[in-house]
Amino acid sequence: MTLLDPTESPASRPPVSAAGRSASPAGRLPRPSSPWLRFAVRRLVGLAAIFGTLLVVSFLIVQLIPGDPAAGIAGANADLADIERLRHELRLDRPIWERFIDYVGGVFSGHLGTSFMYRQPVETIILNRLPFTATIALIGIVVVLLVSIPLGMAIGVATRGGRRKWLDTGFGVITGFLDSVPGYIMASFLVVMFGLGIGLVPLYPPAYTPRFATASFVLPIEAIVIGPICTVSRVVRRETAVVLDNDYMRTARGWRLPALKRHVKWALPNLLTTTLTLSGLILTGMIGGAIIIESVFALPGLGSGIIKAILDRDYPVIQGMVIVIGMIAALVNLLVDVLLGLIDQRTLGGSHVSA
Repeated sequence: MTLLDPTESPASRPPVSAAGRSASPAGRLPRPSSPWLRFAVRRLVGLAAIFGTLLVVSFLIVQLIPGDPAAGIAGANADLADIERLRHELRLDRPIWERFIDYVGGVFSGHLGTSFMYRQPVETIILNRLPFTATIALIGIVVVLLVSIPLGMAIGVATRGGRRKWLDTGFGVITGFLDSVPGYIMASFLVVMFGLGIGLVPLYPPAYTPRFATASFVLPIEAIVIGPICTVSRVVRRETAVVLDNDYMRTARGWRLPALKRHVKWALPNLLTTTLTLSGLILTGMIGGAIIIESVFALPGLGSGIIKAILDRDYPVIQGMVIVIGMIAALVNLLVDVLLGLIDQRTLGGSHVSA
């Protein structure tokens, strides 16, 4: 007699014909194309659509900003002739459709434009500010996944079957409260508590000291990860409770298999699908949160840069940063989809799943 893997359900096995071979629906053979190939094609088309949308939105959104950039750059003492000359120099006197064509052509040629205020290429300004935002966002994403998944699983295992009600209730209350606090308020609280009060973490460390420069990212990362950790860990706890009640997990417990093997090898992969799907949306929102939190800590990242560009009506900088931030968010979602595909190829959306 052959023992069945507790992780395999009868519904997951393909139907077998009378000849002992797997039967395909309606007698058709499986398509030979790889699910990864179809996934790559769909995602490339999706990224192209997102990029095109960002081009249109980033161009049109600056037209809604009130005021004349030329008048702001020329200053309060400039006369009408100086403003008109500056408008012609910045090509603001040209029709909107003509400016859009020039803008799209410049982007596809690798040039995002020249800053109105600094007279520097926009890509240079973005490259100087991107490391600060990327450091906070990427480290924050890693911290959220490394903390929330084990925490949620531990609470789910400890409260399985209605045990330790006090732990389940306390975990829900604490995470619910912390998750409801906006990121900028959490950042302000951390500044007052650990920066101004205790003085444990320097707020404005000297850039030439590596240890202090690293410490300057501690509070921003803490401020951006607390809420997502609470959200993801609550989802993981709920999914862990559902997975532990499945038949294959009961079978594994009946076989007296080691707890670590049950939870890591069989429970974890099954709860990661739902967890990572929701985490993709949350992690994308963290990029926007990093932009706001940068302003609280006065970090020279994309967040403070785009706010200053809006105040200065620096159209090329606004457009370039909107495109970069939007594509970073799209790439984060793509990375989450790839991880889901590595865990379970059925999430790739193909009808054929390789063994």
